[in-house]
Amino acid sequence: MLTPSNQYLQAVEEINDYVNQAKCRASVSVNNEIMKTNIFIGNVIIRNSEWGNKFVENLSKDMKMRFPSAKGYSVRNLKYMKKFAQIFTEDDVDEYGLGRITWSHHQILMSKVSNREEYIWYLEKTLEHKWSVDDLTSQVKSQLYERQAVANKISNFARRLPAEQKDMVLSTMKDPYMFDFIDYTEEMLETDIENELVKNVTSLLMELGTGFAFMGQQYHLEVGGKDFYIDLLFYNTKLRCYVAIDLKTGEFKPEQAGKMNFYLSALDDLVKAPEDNPSVGLILCRDENRTIAEYALRDMSKPIGVSEYHLCTDLPLDLKNALPAVEDIRSRIDMKK
Repeated sequence: MLTPSNQYLQAVEEINDYVNQAKCRASVSVNNEIMKTNIFIGNVIIRNSEWGNKFVENLSKDMKMRFPSAKGYSVRNLKYMKKFAQIFTEDDVDEYGLGRITWSHHQILMSKVSNREEYIWYLEKTLEHKWSVDDLTSQVKSQLYERQAVANKISNFARRLPAEQKDMVLSTMKDPYMFDFIDYTEEMLETDIENELVKNVTSLLMELGTGFAFMGQQYHLEVGGKDFYIDLLFYNTKLRCYVAIDLKTGEFKPEQAGKMNFYLSALDDLVKAPEDNPSVGLILCRDENRTIAEYALRDMSKPIGVSEYHLCTDLPLDLKNALPAVEDIRSRIDMKK
């Protein structure tokens, strides 16, 4: 009987890794062909668009008759193929890895995303984060592209970080952050919101983005014999740095930048490892007041960003006006008693 050895176990792992990678390549290859086929069919529909919906309806019936075991030839899906062909060419399938996400992912993007650049951005994020269809739907609904990719973010990162780290930190930052997963009431204090965020730490980490690891709430620092506490502390494995978050229930105030600057100096001296990048600070408030924030950050020595955060009560004005007031609901309930 062959006795397991490190060399033998290494050989088994090597074969296992190769087989799994081959399966993945085969799956991507098959999906790529499916995407190219969908684009081809979409182009055929476009070329015969003068026939209108009747062409698609007849095509759906004929394709189902010719390929009775195949799925995907419904009128609805054929219309998705037409839209897919209007966005991408067959060459794009390999260039952008369109086959690396499912057709269901593509259907979500085609139905909810308005332009090609935004579509490709969500595709890349789906691959990066391994989002399910439900995850992708949630991120699109939260307008992640607008909040993370094109938002005019407030920070001093360009002046306080090396170019490579600056770009990575900025691409991670969002404005605003969406904390609609917590049970919020108007009476809640900053510590109450902190507690709710920590209670829902999985949702919090997903909203913060890739690579965030939770290090602690009210993280203790001792400086000069006195105690100081950071609201929320994280370590980001991609950025290779600590990220300190200061949470505020009101509008941004200039003194908050000085306080964060102090926290980051202490983190870099007392906590940061020599191989880590400089710690980064993020001040989250209900109203960021761009002009005041930009002035406050201008001469700070540490890298700091300022963003708003929104809660489930932050509804658009037109939607708020369409909903009955709490007092109206209570009075109607009382009338029925």
